[in-house]
Amino acid sequence: MTQTNNRLFDEFARLLTDATGVAQGLKRETETIIKTQAEKFLADMDLVRRDEFEAVKEMAANARAENEALAARIAELEAKIGGGAPAKRSTAKKPAARKTATRKSSPSSTQ
Repeated sequence: MTQTNNRLFDEFARLLTDATGVAQGLKRETETIIKTQAEKFLADMDLVRRDEFEAVKEMAANARAENEALAARIAELEAKIGGGAPAKRSTAKKPAARKTATRKSSPSSTQ
């Protein structure tokens, strides 16, 4: 009778081993599919890479610093030219003057 029990346990162990292998294969396949879909989703979002973002951020900081230096230099030159405090420029736009044109109607222009 011990022979029968061992055979039954052997078959059961083999079945569990096969099921474990199938489960591991299914896990790998699922991870691959999810990873592929996530990469496709991120590629479709047109995101920028971190190194590209840092490069553009540094360029913007350099441009801002240069702009501030030039603004200070312009203010200094205006002070030298004006002989006093630099005049502040108004940033508000003034409305443009409207031109009114008077047209004489002629019979030939109404055709």
